[in-house]
Amino acid sequence: MNNHEFLRIQNGLGLLDFKSLEQILFDFDRFLTLRTFVGGFSLTEKDSKLWTVLCLNKVALGLIRRSVFVNITRWYTYLEKTYPELQDEAKLQKSGPQAAISAADQRQSRYGIQLQDTDKGVVTRFPPEPSGYLHIGHAKAAFLNDYFAHDAYNGSLILRFDDTNPTKEKQEYEDSSIEDLVSMGIRCQKVTYTSDYFEQLYQLCQKLISQGDAYAEDTDPLVQKADRKARKASARRDRPASESLAIFKEMRDGTDFGRKHCIRARIAFDSSNGALRDPIIFRFPQWGKDEEPQPHHRTGWTWNIYPTYDFACPLVDSIEGVTHALRTTEYSDRNDQYYWFLKALDMRQVHLWDFARLNFIRTFLSKRKLSKVVDSGRVDGWDDPRMPTIRGIIRRGLRIDVLRDFMLKQGPSRNVVNMDWTVLWALNKKAIDPIAPRHTAVEAKNIVVATIYGGPDTPYHEARPKHPKNPSIGMKDVVFANRVYLDQADAASFKEGEEITLMTWGNAIVKTITKSDQGTVTALDLDLHLQGDVGKTEKKVHWLAAQDDKLIQGELWEFDHLLTKDNLEKTDNLDDFLNHDTESSVNAFLDAGAASLAAGDVIQLERKGYYRVDKPATGQSDSKIVLFKIPTGTTKR
Repeated sequence: MNNHEFLRIQNGLGLLDFKSLEQILFDFDRFLTLRTFVGGFSLTEKDSKLWTVLCLNKVALGLIRRSVFVNITRWYTYLEKTYPELQDEAKLQKSGPQAAISAADQRQSRYGIQLQDTDKGVVTRFPPEPSGYLHIGHAKAAFLNDYFAHDAYNGSLILRFDDTNPTKEKQEYEDSSIEDLVSMGIRCQKVTYTSDYFEQLYQLCQKLISQGDAYAEDTDPLVQKADRKARKASARRDRPASESLAIFKEMRDGTDFGRKHCIRARIAFDSSNGALRDPIIFRFPQWGKDEEPQPHHRTGWTWNIYPTYDFACPLVDSIEGVTHALRTTEYSDRNDQYYWFLKALDMRQVHLWDFARLNFIRTFLSKRKLSKVVDSGRVDGWDDPRMPTIRGIIRRGLRIDVLRDFMLKQGPSRNVVNMDWTVLWALNKKAIDPIAPRHTAVEAKNIVVATIYGGPDTPYHEARPKHPKNPSIGMKDVVFANRVYLDQADAASFKEGEEITLMTWGNAIVKTITKSDQGTVTALDLDLHLQGDVGKTEKKVHWLAAQDDKLIQGELWEFDHLLTKDNLEKTDNLDDFLNHDTESSVNAFLDAGAASLAAGDVIQLERKGYYRVDKPATGQSDSKIVLFKIPTGTTKR
């Protein structure tokens, strides 16, 4: 909704005369068709203002409560239940201007998260390493950075790739990260790379060495590790700066002598904070025994040595004008180190803001482990719906606006929690249920043909709502005939003489049941009994007309967790806890309306659940629509 249209509707919703208000409400209702929010993927100022105007207009509110405009009612009710602070704002406005506070302040405090010292502007950054696809663990950081930069404050967001380790990084991962952030609605003002600053970082390291704050180290790595743990000074700690500078130059040139060294910051070897015990700040890539050295995906073979993340991050933050660096609490011990580098090099200070990492049970987020299941063929790729990647969970059917709101509400917490997926999927169900068109599918295996006595000899069509509670979703074509398909499970539950309900049609009485020697139902005879009371039947079943030659073939897929254990310990072997049965599928026939569904559409199959269209039907005789079942908080994952 552009600003001109927004102002027209905002002003119109404030009218009290019904005739003047009616057209505005009609236009607004039409605009909200299939939309959860007025703009974007989350609550915005436009939603807040329009909701408040409606809340304060008694005429409009009466129409909303009576569901005269169903889309407005759905939108208004969803915001009312999900964002109770909107009611507080409306109450304040009723109390008069003295009690009202600004909408900007309301939005800023909506999630209980604020930044310090923002009067000079806000610049945040999201710095993923291009060593894998973005996963749900990255989502919280991405959404928080975007929220602070654009919703809470009028700032900007930098997407910076921390490309300092060529042993793990690929252009593929960089490209996919950009695409995923776009799909998440993350608004980045510019894209940068740590590799853009390699020369500057080299010179800053030279400065540290020159002023006695860093030194060249050639102690065996295992000895270094033991000495750091024992808070013991390195034998090279007091090496003359001139000698360390010369070695640093040999490291850059990649000489055999240089390759025996790394550069360590000279901070406090005996500190109680392990991050301050002379950390490594420049090093050679550590290739595996069976790995051939590869060029950096952006700088090629230009550099032999690379800065560590701990060294590069604070310096590039300062150089790029970042005002607030958001980091998970696992970095809290490195905060003093972060500030030390900036102070030692006399660089502009940056505010750090810590937030808790969010884990999910029966889920691993290690890129090494995720790469392993991809490379081993356990899953079909990084976008497999069993994967916790952004692509995987979107493909599974999770809405981005739900994910964003969920992550932002976790923002203030500093406690690392292991979240159950059911919480997130239950929220997702609330968002998709009001707008998911209803369709029908009957499983093809052991399908049962029921003969309807009293049914039409010639099939006929009737238009029925796609959603019983949301007429704006549209109508669908239902075919009625004297022979219908039923699921084997439903037919097997019937008893002769029992009265059942054929959904969208009416009641029928089970006349005869024919079974095979194995007990499988092979045929049914039903007497149509439309005068029967639908409310009194125990079994209400879906069906499809057997004479409908436009039925669509489909595959219905369901997925489970990749892990059999809620939480992996550091000592656990991944292979020991991988689930060997994580997917299943059934072939089915779907109503003809499924032919118009597009990839990404979300529907509800009556009595089977919610599904996302992964591959639409192509119209070819042998094509199948492929549907992925969406968890609802009560099903798997």
